[in-house]
Amino acid sequence: MLTDRFGYELSTGSGDARDAYVAGCDGVLSAEHGDIATLERATRHDPKFALAHMALARARFIVGDALSARKALAQAKEHVAGATEREQSHVATMALAIEGKPVECFDATRAHLARWPCDAMVASPATGVFGLIGFSGRIGREPEQVAFLEALRPHLGTDWWFRMVWAFALLECGRAAEALEEMEASLALRPTNAHGAHIKVHALYELGRMGPALGYLQEWMPTYPKQGMMHCHISWHVALCLLAENRADEAWQVYRAQVHPGGAWGPALNIATDGPAFLWRAELAGGTRDPAAWREIDAYAAKSFPRAGIAFVDVHNALAALVAGNDGRFAQLVDEIDARTASGKAPTGDTVPRLVAGLRAYAEGRFADCARTLEEARADTVRIGGSRAQRDLLEQTLLAALVKSGRTDQARRLLAGITDRVPVVRVAGLA
Repeated sequence: MLTDRFGYELSTGSGDARDAYVAGCDGVLSAEHGDIATLERATRHDPKFALAHMALARARFIVGDALSARKALAQAKEHVAGATEREQSHVATMALAIEGKPVECFDATRAHLARWPCDAMVASPATGVFGLIGFSGRIGREPEQVAFLEALRPHLGTDWWFRMVWAFALLECGRAAEALEEMEASLALRPTNAHGAHIKVHALYELGRMGPALGYLQEWMPTYPKQGMMHCHISWHVALCLLAENRADEAWQVYRAQVHPGGAWGPALNIATDGPAFLWRAELAGGTRDPAAWREIDAYAAKSFPRAGIAFVDVHNALAALVAGNDGRFAQLVDEIDARTASGKAPTGDTVPRLVAGLRAYAEGRFADCARTLEEARADTVRIGGSRAQRDLLEQTLLAALVKSGRTDQARRLLAGITDRVPVVRVAGLA
């Protein structure tokens, strides 16, 4: 029987289907462009190859094509009955994520990996800052991610994909130097890995090395198609590097060409959060507000995420509506967020309402209120998901509020107390 690159048996007799499946899975794991087309080719070579349909469902789900993902999932379920026990478990486990059952999916993932620890496609949804652990709402999710991967390390420790996700987990726990070493080793094995390039830049960000991060991206980006899933978000990192290097005009050029709705191609979650994150940081750094840009990102977010429900997105959507002056949309989001919190359905507890209240206070010029609110919520911001670099939006808002309320010395003390990273700060009035 044919096997995948980890040595697991595959229920297909077509070598062409197997080869396309393996290449397509690696494309999904690396966010290299062409993974969907490659997996579609695998299903054409063998229309009854359940795992190829499952991988295709995962690839489509990641980019936000839920309808096509469910169609591919239905094909996987239809054809998996005669497959191996591992393949049946593989499909059943990954299906739970697409069906909107993250808690059940994580439980099934751990059970599956206890028997088949090299099944990277099953492990992948639980990794990263937007995964089953990253979006769990648990305050200890960062060390939990390290522990989850630690169990797989004896089996996958030298694999390029594992070293990449291991690096990101270490990074989010404040182990940036180790993370960069792991990421360099991973990229040496697969230099075209878009997720890897992204994580390397995160490591450089955490180490305060924005110049080298910008230089690396300017060298790496031309080889990555704009249609690639990570192009928008990596471009956002380019814009942040330029802001940090005090090159605001160039940062805006990148935003307008490659990050804003219409200029970017990528998952809606990235576009809807990267847009307000850049615009707000540009203002905190002393830039002039662009009302048209705020209205554009607010309209995009309202269309893509009409209801509250994903904590990380909710914070950014509320900010977009607030700054764009879309009072009705902002009020709707606040009501929905408050209702979810009151019902106990929000895994993040009351974190999102507190953060939104802090952002609102800043936007309304109530800087002392903003500083107090965000400082009290600071330890809980990890619960909304996203990376440290992304959550710096809130930390920098707190710093700006302290400066604007006349407490610059307190802002400096706050920065001095951060010992597990090198904060990258572009806040007007704070040298």
